[in-house]
Amino acid sequence: MINRRLIRIKVFKLLFSRIHADARALTGAGEELLRSFDKTMELYFLLLALPIALKNYGLAKIKTGLQKFHPKPHEINPNLKFVQNRAIAALEADKAVWKPGSKKSLHWPDHPTFLRKLYTDFQSHPRFVAYMESGQVSFEEDSSLLAALYETELEDNEALLEMLEDQNLYWADELAYVLGVILKTLGEAKEDLAWNHPPMFKQEDDKSYALRLLERSLLHYDEYLELLGRFAHNWDSDRMATTDICLIVLGITEVLHFPSIPVKVSINEAVELSKYYSTPNSKVFVNGVLDKIVQHLKEEGRIVKEGRGLIEC
Repeated sequence: MINRRLIRIKVFKLLFSRIHADARALTGAGEELLRSFDKTMELYFLLLALPIALKNYGLAKIKTGLQKFHPKPHEINPNLKFVQNRAIAALEADKAVWKPGSKKSLHWPDHPTFLRKLYTDFQSHPRFVAYMESGQVSFEEDSSLLAALYETELEDNEALLEMLEDQNLYWADELAYVLGVILKTLGEAKEDLAWNHPPMFKQEDDKSYALRLLERSLLHYDEYLELLGRFAHNWDSDRMATTDICLIVLGITEVLHFPSIPVKVSINEAVELSKYYSTPNSKVFVNGVLDKIVQHLKEEGRIVKEGRGLIEC
């Protein structure tokens, strides 16, 4: 589930926070990084539980309508298709999915205003309307409706983003990525089969890669900062954005300590992150400085790669 790009983002954010707080010791750093991976998985299962909360809200609304002294025609004969959605029922039966009543950091039923607005907004969506009016009954159609929920209602939902930020500083940034993972899970879901949830990491060595990247970046930070200063002409380290410094340090660390990762990949990843987490001009600065440093390290024979072509940049 968690790919190398997301690992680099997490290591970068943790490195930045530690440098900003002048806390460069390794003590607790690895544990903090691993907790951030656990929180990403928590967000995945938390979002998977959201349709269950919406179904329960819809069911309560139907029951309220039936109990009215003068119910309207649609309340007397409610459309039960959504509350009987097979994909939601499969989520409820899945022990891995955290149910609305479970004791987790965010409890959907504790946010009735959010659920009511999300339910109302989704009800008016053309795909929801077509689903409710369709005469078909199939697991594929039911899971397709959930895909519509994740595709259209959540990524730019300000109320949801605010709730996520209140729970975890990184969740709002990871929302789009986790939604993409959920859509892939939904696309592979089959009726009467257990949900095929992704493992925490996409590759077996990703955990060790993450811990080593953080550890080496912290241990060699001052050394690589001095190296950066030698090639950042006309720039004093005090004037550089800390984000740029951390990204360049990460790039140098990956180039020197990970023989199987191509140099070009390490540079490109640092540049890509600079587009999202630093200043408008950072991508040019990060790319230019890293390129000069890499050329210098190559000339000194310090870059060792395991495969052909991996040292090229």
